[in-house]
Amino acid sequence: MSNLGFALDGAWRVLLAGLALGAGLPVLFALGIRSLAWSGAAAAGTAPRPAGKALGFLLFAVVVAGIALGITFIVATGFGKALSFDHIYPTIVDKH
Repeated sequence: MSNLGFALDGAWRVLLAGLALGAGLPVLFALGIRSLAWSGAAAAGTAPRPAGKALGFLLFAVVVAGIALGITFIVATGFGKALSFDHIYPTIVDKH
């Protein structure tokens, strides 16, 4: 593969990571806020929609999990460890 191919492959990876982590988590948070508003929790005189509330809390849980994973990655790197995704859940392992 040529150098241009390697550069474009790396650029795609950086772009996808930036979209997922840079803009993705705030978008999920905004959708969680929107689904809570749709659930009718703040509106007086409307029938509550439990699906909106459940979806909102699910989206907030995904955002919190993403933040916790990011903090874990930073701390593990600071201790000279690495974050491994070989199993269902991420684990902290020694760097090879």
